[in-house]
Amino acid sequence: MLSERKPADALAVSMMVVLCMCWGFQQITIKIAAAGISPIMQAGLRSIIATVLLLAWARLRRIPLFGRDGTLAVGMAAGALFAAEFVFIYAGLAYTAASRMVVFIYLAPCLTALGLQWFVPGERLNASQWTGVALAFLGVALAFADGFGTVAGSTLIGDAFGVIAAVLWAATTVLIRATRLSSANATKTLFYQLGFSALVLPVASLMAGEPGIIALTPKVVASLAYQSVIVAFASYLAWFWLLTRYLAGRLAVFSFLTPLFGVAFGVIFLSEPLSAAFLGAALLVGAGIMLVNRPAN
Repeated sequence: MLSERKPADALAVSMMVVLCMCWGFQQITIKIAAAGISPIMQAGLRSIIATVLLLAWARLRRIPLFGRDGTLAVGMAAGALFAAEFVFIYAGLAYTAASRMVVFIYLAPCLTALGLQWFVPGERLNASQWTGVALAFLGVALAFADGFGTVAGSTLIGDAFGVIAAVLWAATTVLIRATRLSSANATKTLFYQLGFSALVLPVASLMAGEPGIIALTPKVVASLAYQSVIVAFASYLAWFWLLTRYLAGRLAVFSFLTPLFGVAFGVIFLSEPLSAAFLGAALLVGAGIMLVNRPAN
């Protein structure tokens, strides 16, 4: 591993753009797969497949996952937050558009910055970052207002689920940064989250009375494979690989692209409506993320 992380070069920039596209497209595949698999069960299957792949990867690379390092309790807590986050994302998509959901979810970087300020020493927001947080919250307020005027009726429930998911994502990140998990192997940290959700989400689906797997059409299978293999496994590993070689602040600034890609993909692939107000909301959230993550120097 490199002793010093470097600024983003052409490789890092290219990879981050591709990763943001992948993450923005995930909500589209969740919508598509919902025709054949119930939402929470879909999230559970995603985690099961990704966990199996991660175990195989760890064995191939000889990465220890089960050694005692004092992270079990906090790792389980991170897994519980991760599982709850995806319950709200997958369930919320039954009540709102994919393009809307991705914007609300990506309030998380701004919420994370606020949380880190309180729980991690040295993580203080400067004036530019506070401006970013304000812009992001203004964008979310505008998006909520736009949701009340949709043709199909209010998307309030789904939009609210997206915000709750963002809070849970931010809480997971703060928990990892503020505890022993901050020094744990990144693969092990991901294993806690995927492994825990793989166990509890199928049970949650049964408790919610979902029908589960309804019809495994080629389109449904392909959508689930995308979520599991491309996003939950490959993209997360690529992200962790980048974090070991490049400055995190220089990489995080690209996250503002994800909600913009998500909005565009929702319009292109699902023919979701795009109002001027919601486009403005997405741009405000994106600008807020960029300001929050922009390096101070």
